[in-house]
Amino acid sequence: MKIRYKFGISLMSGTLDELVHMPCHSGFGSFGRKWVYPTITDNNHAMGAILKNLALVWSEVNPDYHSDLVKYALRYFAAYNDPLDFDITKSSFALFVKMMYAWADSDPEHVDLSAVTIADIVALDADVQVICDAIVAGFLPVVDVYDDLINPITVP
Repeated sequence: MKIRYKFGISLMSGTLDELVHMPCHSGFGSFGRKWVYPTITDNNHAMGAILKNLALVWSEVNPDYHSDLVKYALRYFAAYNDPLDFDITKSSFALFVKMMYAWADSDPEHVDLSAVTIADIVALDADVQVICDAIVAGFLPVVDVYDDLINPITVP
């Protein structure tokens, strides 16, 4: 349905009162539809299992490895993104997930991200054990300085 607003509101975007508002191309009014809860698929459950496991692995990594990834995140965002979009609390984990997915894509028959542990990473002698090696392997984008990111994923 097409919606026209009162009181000087020309258009609206988002959800309000169980209705999704989508702006018209003309800029006058919006289209509206009833909001419906999305259907959860098997892919949603698979992604949830992977991210839950990666969050568990992330919580068990060596603190020095964690600080190396934070340093990498600072350098990455300085090189590739707008500094105003930077949030260190979220970006280091996001880059960890990006690196783990790239590692899984490089060896899909041996790596299952929904069940991988730090012991598996060490046993497979993966390049994600050290951030510097992950950059050299192409699992993370190259930044200007990365030779100092050499702390292992486990406590030696």
